[in-house]
Amino acid sequence: MEKILVVEDKESMAQMLKETLELEGYEVVIAKDGAEGIRVIRENKIDLVLTDLRLPKKDGIEVLKASKDETPLIPVIVMTAFGSVETAVNAMKLGAYDFITKPLDTDHLRLLIERSLRNRRLATENLLLKDALSQRIGMPKIIGKSPKMLSVAENIRKVAPTKSTVLLLGESGTGKELFARAIHELSPRKEDPFVTINCAAIPRELLESELFGYEKGAFTGAGDKKLGKFELANKGTIFLDEIGEMDIVLQSKVLRALQEGEIERVGGTKPIRVDIRIIAASNKNLEASVAEKTFREDLFYRLSVFPLTIPPLRERKEDIPALVEHFIAKYSLEMNIPKKNISQDAIDLLMSYSWKGNVRELENVIERALILCDGDTIAEKELRLNPSGYADSGLETIPLDGTLDDSAKAALRIAESKRIKKALEDTGGNKSRAAEILKVSYKTLLTKIKDYRIED
Repeated sequence: MEKILVVEDKESMAQMLKETLELEGYEVVIAKDGAEGIRVIRENKIDLVLTDLRLPKKDGIEVLKASKDETPLIPVIVMTAFGSVETAVNAMKLGAYDFITKPLDTDHLRLLIERSLRNRRLATENLLLKDALSQRIGMPKIIGKSPKMLSVAENIRKVAPTKSTVLLLGESGTGKELFARAIHELSPRKEDPFVTINCAAIPRELLESELFGYEKGAFTGAGDKKLGKFELANKGTIFLDEIGEMDIVLQSKVLRALQEGEIERVGGTKPIRVDIRIIAASNKNLEASVAEKTFREDLFYRLSVFPLTIPPLRERKEDIPALVEHFIAKYSLEMNIPKKNISQDAIDLLMSYSWKGNVRELENVIERALILCDGDTIAEKELRLNPSGYADSGLETIPLDGTLDDSAKAALRIAESKRIKKALEDTGGNKSRAAEILKVSYKTLLTKIKDYRIED
């Protein structure tokens, strides 16, 4: 519910405005003079100010200036008598959104308020550079039919409508931000901002001001006040990616935001209330970081109210064909080329790869293949996969959280691949002799060589 401050010294007018706006679904706070209005602005999170121009103690211009000084994006609508229109126009030059003359046309006022709040939301989105999200329609598309992905999707469906903090765990490239966006889009906060910040991508000395903003003059170069990501995410969701990289001193301020719903700008002297949902993500073992004293234990437990582990691509390979089709369609559209097919041999090759970079690596491979493909079908040669990424590349490709049968099959592939390579090395590449040493048929050996991509 958006909060409107009405600054009006005439009690009957203030009460009429309160009743009118509350019927529209707004929360309304009344201030009887300019000084009280300024105090309310400084002590509360106000979404819009509706102020009379002539007020006791402090006039409407001073209320306007205080509003803009506190939060530059806050819309201020000035009420004025008919004879003071020129003064109201001057107020607009100082940053007022609009003015309305008395006696008030309440329908016009409702329209002004609705439009100004909508413009504020758009301005906030522009500050957040939400172009990527604005291109999406509805919930971000999560592709996968594997049991692990269906389980993750079901858990997202359950946690999204709540206020609970979510901790997304998984390797780099598994799409943790996509899942965070899905939680936001399925939540009651979906009409409000989704703000993302990568804690590993910003130098530690700058991260605090990015998260919490700063006051004018807080440090050299701080010429104007800046709102931080927590304020910009008010009423919405903030996604703290790679939170395991955050400095432990700064972690205490995030903890305060979680526990108290308050932040403080760099150089600030008073707390600022925020209503946000936090979704955090990490590719690190945060429990190990807690044991190493590099991550706060209290923050870890506050974040992991609802932990979700996103499975790596190598543990859900049945999702690869659908992902490939999605990326082919996506990049064919972006490149303005006819949609291409992909050969079964190319799909088989993708299925045998270990995908250390997960879905992000697969997406890059398909984008590159579309650039290289001259025909209408992507072949094996256009994939240009790294030879070190095939299933025989090491024991790290054995799934350790699947069934015993899954682990056994993966270990068998690795062992067979290494033994075949050794036999070929010992025979100088003579496949017939290698088959004799391995006691398998020549045809079986050729099949396994192709399956394990040994010659590549």
